Amino acid sequence: GIHAFSGSLGVPGVAGARYVSVEPLKPQDSFIPRHNSSNEQEVKEMLSLTGYESVEALIDATVPTSIRREPLAMGKYTEPLSESDHLKNFKAMASKNKLYKTYLGMGYYGTHTPSVIVRNLLENPGWYTQYTPYQAEISQGRLESLLNFQTMITDLTAMPLSNSSLLDE
Repeated sequence: GIHAFSGSLGVPGVAGARYVSVEPLKPQDSFIPRHNSSNEQEVKEMLSLTGYESVEALIDATVPTSIRREPLAMGKYTEPLSESDHLKNFKAMASKNKLYKTYLGMGYYGTHTPSVIVRNLLENPGWYTQYTPYQAEISQGRLESLLNFQTMITDLTAMPLSNSSLLDE
């Protein structure tokens, strides 16, 4: 783990070299060091503050038996895994998923949106910003988009007014 590097030439063992540990750069293939759980001392402190002798006694006093459930028999899924092993298993399970067509609302129709509409209305960055939807800028962009849509519909239909909604987002 420790390597010597010169401050100017990068030649090991040179006078004025500084030592740098490369341990933090090695793969950390374990979830445990990053887990934010209570340690033994914190559990003891919690139990002394609440007046219980064990976590089980605390649970017995606070969770009614009528809503408790026996532990699920999870088989191999209860064994500890490294992060990379978990990701491998997770990807194998996810690969079994089947993709189906989504039918939203009262019905789904495979419609074609002309590229000029997609490019100039839906993908036009003038209608939105990088901010989240509660920001005033995107709200203003949405209102302006609705107004443009209504104006286009009134022009196309020669009707005096038009309705539009963000409910179909």
